[in-house]
Amino acid sequence: MQLGKREKLFVQTAGLAVAVFCLLQFGVFPVLADRKHLQKSIVTKEKGLAEMVRLSQEYAVLKGRSHTAEDVIRRRPPGFTLFSFLEKAAGKAGVKRHIKYMKPSSAKGEGGWKEIMVEMKLDKISLKRLMDYLILIELSKKAIQIRRCAVTDNKGQKGTLDVVLQAVTFEAP
Repeated sequence: MQLGKREKLFVQTAGLAVAVFCLLQFGVFPVLADRKHLQKSIVTKEKGLAEMVRLSQEYAVLKGRSHTAEDVIRRRPPGFTLFSFLEKAAGKAGVKRHIKYMKPSSAKGEGGWKEIMVEMKLDKISLKRLMDYLILIELSKKAIQIRRCAVTDNKGQKGTLDVVLQAVTFEAP
């Protein structure tokens, strides 16, 4: 079978078209699709990296605060107890006579740390004295915090409050 000049040109053009089509379909288009996918992946990974850096910085800050609290706890005078501290602070704030009860308790925490808690009830106390007492506790630099504070109006004496609060600290192992 012999082909004429025109038919040979037509077959060559068709062969070239098929070759170009195959090159585009199986070579160029997959590379472009992969490139687009990789660019999206890079953007996603960059966002993830930025989030990891932010969390790392936040962790470093929290770890620094943790060591600071640990240092404060370790620097407390020997024989320090939360119960006696709260009692002395109540004397300074003038609320000692309003103490109805003080209940100490403790629980074992992580890493051998011991959580010490004192729940106390104050009866017929003025708002100013309560605030003075809470300020003495929170600003004592003894790593003590008020976990819970429930305040209600005293029914018997107008203008006074009944308060139940929980103060918490930790002891080093």
